Parts: sequence; structure tokens; C-alpha cells
Amino acid sequence: MTESNVGSKAAKPLATPLSPEAEYVLKRHGTERPGSSALNYEKRPGVYRCAGCGAPLFASETKYESGSGWPSFWAPADQAAVATTPDRSHGMLRTEVHCARCQGHLGHVFPDGPQPTGLRYCINGAALDFEPKP
Repeated sequence: MTESNVGSKAAKPLATPLSPEAEYVLKRHGTERPGSSALNYEKRPGVYRCAGCGAPLFASETKYESGSGWPSFWAPADQAAVATTPDRSHGMLRTEVHCARCQGHLGHVFPDGPQPTGLRYCINGAALDFEPKP
């Protein structure tokens, strides 16, 4: 995971037209309602890609049930796939997670996840596309 300043980087254009919910999450730093993503229940092996640019972000092997209402992972597929920035919105300090390729907002990472990392990447399902393994 690398830290970056989204405001100082030119975001790469998104590759595909987005659904209104994906646009709200990825481009406007929105959050979907907890429990609203079908990806919460996805159990097949595969790769979770950025809905904006298609970059591989998370592997199914790192997905777990956190009880948060959002798809959760204990590590990205590759540390360079995601970047983070401090988020001081809503009167608290959190760590925002965004796609390192297109800068789309994904969610937040918290230090209360399972081992081996102890991290919980709490990711909006609208920001992801799931690609099952053949």
C-alpha cells in the first residue's frame, strides 16, 4: 500500500461507463449502504478489479466476512495496486483507500482485521468488478 495525495496527481480516465452508484463511489468519494452489495456474498475464487479502470485490486483468497456490511479483505492483490490518503471527513481520522491506477475511491482501511496483516480493507462493492477464475 502506498500513500499518495490524490489532489496532486492527475487521475487517469476511467475505462468504461460507470453505473450511477459506481460513479458516486469512485468519483465523489461516496459510500454505498451497508449490506447492499452482492459482492458481500461472493464466495467463488477470482479477482476483484477496479470498476473504473479494470486494475486487479484484491484476490478472493484475502476476502473474509468482517460483519461490517461491505466486502472486506486483509490485503490487496499487490501492494502497489492501492494507495491511501488521510481522510478527516465526518469528524474522525480514517485512512482512505483508492485505486493506484485511476485514483477512484474504494473505501477505507482499518487496523482491526485478521492476521497475517491485521488490516481490514473495507471496500465499496460498487467500486469493484468480480472476475471469477475459469
